[in-house]
Amino acid sequence: MTGLVQGVGFRPFVYRLASKFNLTGWVQNTNENVQIRLSGTKPEIENFLKSLETEAPSAAKIEKVILEDLQPEQFPTFSIRKSDDVSDHITEISPDIAVCQECLDDMADDGNRRNYAFVNCTNCGPRFTIIRDLPYDRDKTTMQDFPMCAACRQEYENISDRRFHAQPAACAACGPQYELYLKENRIIEPMNRIVDLVAKCITDGGILLIKGLGGMHLACDAFSDIAVEKLRSVKRRDGKPFAVMFRDVDTLKQYATVSAQEEQSLLSWRRPIVLLKKNDHDIQPTLSKGISSGLNLLGVMLPYLPFHHLLFQQIKPSAIVLTSGNFSNEPILIDNQEALSQFTDHVDALVLHNRDIFNRTDDSVVRIIEGKERLMRRSRGYVPSPIRTKLDTDGILAFGAELTNCFCIGKGQNVIFSQHIGDLQGLATTVFYEETIAQFLRLFRVKPSLLAVDMHPEYISTKTALTFCDIPVVQVQHHHAHIAACMTENHLDEQVIGVALDGTGYGDDGNIWGSEFFLCDLNTYTRITHFEYVPMPGGDLAAEEPWRMAVSFLYKAYGRSFTNLKLPFLQEIEPEKTETLIRMIDRKINCPLTSGTGRLFDAVASLLGLCQVASFQAEGPMRLESLIQKYSGDIYNFDTGETIGFDTTIRGIIDDLIAGVEITMIATKFHNTINTAIFDTVNTIRKQSGKNKVILSGGVFQNKYILEKTSMLLRKNNFEVYTHSAVPSNDGGIALGQLAVASKRRENKCV
Repeated sequence: MTGLVQGVGFRPFVYRLASKFNLTGWVQNTNENVQIRLSGTKPEIENFLKSLETEAPSAAKIEKVILEDLQPEQFPTFSIRKSDDVSDHITEISPDIAVCQECLDDMADDGNRRNYAFVNCTNCGPRFTIIRDLPYDRDKTTMQDFPMCAACRQEYENISDRRFHAQPAACAACGPQYELYLKENRIIEPMNRIVDLVAKCITDGGILLIKGLGGMHLACDAFSDIAVEKLRSVKRRDGKPFAVMFRDVDTLKQYATVSAQEEQSLLSWRRPIVLLKKNDHDIQPTLSKGISSGLNLLGVMLPYLPFHHLLFQQIKPSAIVLTSGNFSNEPILIDNQEALSQFTDHVDALVLHNRDIFNRTDDSVVRIIEGKERLMRRSRGYVPSPIRTKLDTDGILAFGAELTNCFCIGKGQNVIFSQHIGDLQGLATTVFYEETIAQFLRLFRVKPSLLAVDMHPEYISTKTALTFCDIPVVQVQHHHAHIAACMTENHLDEQVIGVALDGTGYGDDGNIWGSEFFLCDLNTYTRITHFEYVPMPGGDLAAEEPWRMAVSFLYKAYGRSFTNLKLPFLQEIEPEKTETLIRMIDRKINCPLTSGTGRLFDAVASLLGLCQVASFQAEGPMRLESLIQKYSGDIYNFDTGETIGFDTTIRGIIDDLIAGVEITMIATKFHNTINTAIFDTVNTIRKQSGKNKVILSGGVFQNKYILEKTSMLLRKNNFEVYTHSAVPSNDGGIALGQLAVASKRRENKCV
């Protein structure tokens, strides 16, 4: 059997099932698969196989069952054999699994020795974050440092026990321990005293650094404006929204609208952060306004560690801010000494434990769009589960993009994604990136034979590939990779219409692309059209200061006369700065041309007074989306020809602003305009090419309104529409496309 069948309580399940059907034989983990030898009557074996599929543990995922008839052999009983390392092939490594209800029940029993802050069993607990090598056995994890006591050993070896071969199993007598640092005071016991002090600190408005499953988190009372503002200061993050952990789903529903699918994701064993729409009605106590920074979305999650549950039993607030424990633009911390060194002077307390984290992971982020879970950030709970493909991916290493980086490696027809790495613009993140590549290649036993990189010559990810000497390199255009990633996720290998909308990607002509309409397959692409180029005054600075793009679009639409329009956003900008930008555009000084959809959204956000200087990535587009009123179907005019232009759109927006039209209506009309422009362009390409399958990819399609309305419009007109789910549509999924293109070019002997 192959699939996710190790580290999820699968062998004990097989043992119990074999006993139920009076079968003898054995079950064994290898690094390739799980092997089962059965001896019994034909009906009993058939019943066993049916139950194997229908009753497997919730976190298990059986991909393939290969049956073989053997010569009869007598076995006295059914047994679990010792794991075996047989080759460089591997089975899946389980992601980390939220604490299960049975373990929570154990914790609730004061007389139970499992009333312990690291309680786990074969159905839950750490997996990927503690594993060093395969097969998944205790001596190959960071639990190796904690020899089991006699009681734990007895449970571990008892085939009928829920903790049989649960590799992280431990208790307070032999396992990891928490310790609390209150400035100079170190408190290591008892656990209930640590929890009480942590609860008091949070209730009193303090900031804590807490070591979790895949790294450190910063935490505070989610209802305290003072605490949240202090947390922003500690983290050095001005505006990016914080995630909130609620005590339970019933409490959460008071503050956000929760659909059945959203609740399913919240309660799943993966326990991601789920983006939800905030409730409009006033609820007391009120969440701090500083959490979501004025956006109508709230990133929420439920407790997933035993410690979280212990904490919520003691604290007064029903929700806490829980954000990654790092300074902005650095990877999440995992080392105790670094945590003490960096944060002792910045927080009121540190809660650490002595179990090492080998593979760091941030919390994953999902959003339900069109009733389907869409990954925005793929990390804890999802990594390292592979993406299944129909391609020969073996030996290919794809390095990903510069921002929101994830890399991936090919193993047979499977693609194994890294956890979220982040933006490769700081030394610490780059070191994390390079170390994780080395760990994945060793752990998953991949010897790279082909490398896939972005075309941009200055990307750190591209430069990292150059350190792998004498291995062929395939350069993949950024937006072709976006489309190829979505095609691969949906098992397509043919020519399609590809729509890739994002902020930035290096184009064939040396300009900045970001609104591409392709006819393409996994090997090649033809750029049919795109949004019209506009100057990007100041280069990358224009992405951080949206007012620059507003000036650029206004100057293109009106010429210099736009300065006479008395627009409110211009009153916030010194006239000299506006004049400087006009001269830069005229003289083509540091004004690269861009067709990026993100820059158009930035410009409109600036025009509406929503965002002049972005305090986090995509702030302007996110604020625009928050304004949408779904009752409007109105659109602005736009310009068509060889490219798609928005001079008419900009003039329409300005006319509405001057006429006093509500900015909610303007934002909605603008979104409708983009949806219509996409549909009209795709429809024209279909008439010319006869192709009917449409791929939607790129960060813009994280916008719920854009994705839902565009998909609906296309399907209504009989298009087959394919979108992302298992990997992000943003640059976090782009490595999959790079790998797919490299695979296809190798197959076609183009490498």
